[in-house]
Amino acid sequence: MSEIKKALYTAALNILRPLIRILLRNHIPFGAFADLAKRVYVDVALEEFGIPGRKPSISRVSIITGLTRKEVSLIKKPPSLENGEELERYNRGARVISGWIRDRAFWNKEGQPSELPIEGKETSFNELVRRYGGDVPSRAVLDELLRVGAVERLPDGRVRLIARAFIPHAQEADKIRILGTDVRDLISTIDHNLQSHPSDSFLQRKVSYDNLPAEALSEIRIQAVQKGQSLLEELDRLMSQKDRDINPSSKGTGRKRATIGIFYFEDDAQPPDKEKKNEGV
Repeated sequence: MSEIKKALYTAALNILRPLIRILLRNHIPFGAFADLAKRVYVDVALEEFGIPGRKPSISRVSIITGLTRKEVSLIKKPPSLENGEELERYNRGARVISGWIRDRAFWNKEGQPSELPIEGKETSFNELVRRYGGDVPSRAVLDELLRVGAVERLPDGRVRLIARAFIPHAQEADKIRILGTDVRDLISTIDHNLQSHPSDSFLQRKVSYDNLPAEALSEIRIQAVQKGQSLLEELDRLMSQKDRDINPSSKGTGRKRATIGIFYFEDDAQPPDKEKKNEGV
């Protein structure tokens, strides 16, 4: 077996372990996962590994996927399980929060997001949604932000921002949808970097230490949240200036999507002697 295949098998095992943990916790059996994997193999083979100028054939898909011709012929294009409406709702909610944080028109005297009245011409929640929420009723955006715990209604009717990012707290399904989009984007970044020249590679960086005392983690987590949020807000201001939905005067061609993400993770590190033993497993 080549070194590349060994590395790919190891990478696949590392990716699948946390995914399978989530699937089992939510009672998704192996058969359902295997069926999804087959469908995606066929879909990717048809869309991305065809021969230029030729119509994709069942025989070619069978050869490159290892599936039988019968299996390929029975597998149609994978059904779209993504709820476009829910993903758009997520995007709109994130943009409204972002605009609330960076737009001085919605700040108080201390330079923080103001507690906004629902109605008004300049500094109301309705105006915030009009600028950053797109063509959607402000009530729908408010309901969504209340649902995920990003805002709260005050006794006088105003709305207060209590989260500086759109992070669903109420529904596990919302968090799982983020799993699908964020992990996809990270793996796609790595795939791009595997195929591109170093000068054209995408940002892919991390810092990692494996002999930290447990008492140090609290400070590290706090710093990661504070500095990570600050960096993302700075980058958000830059990207929003270029996004034509928010800034119609932004010039340029095409329509591109760009994502920048930061994450923190911790677990118990294995002692070096145990790591060496596990290498032979």
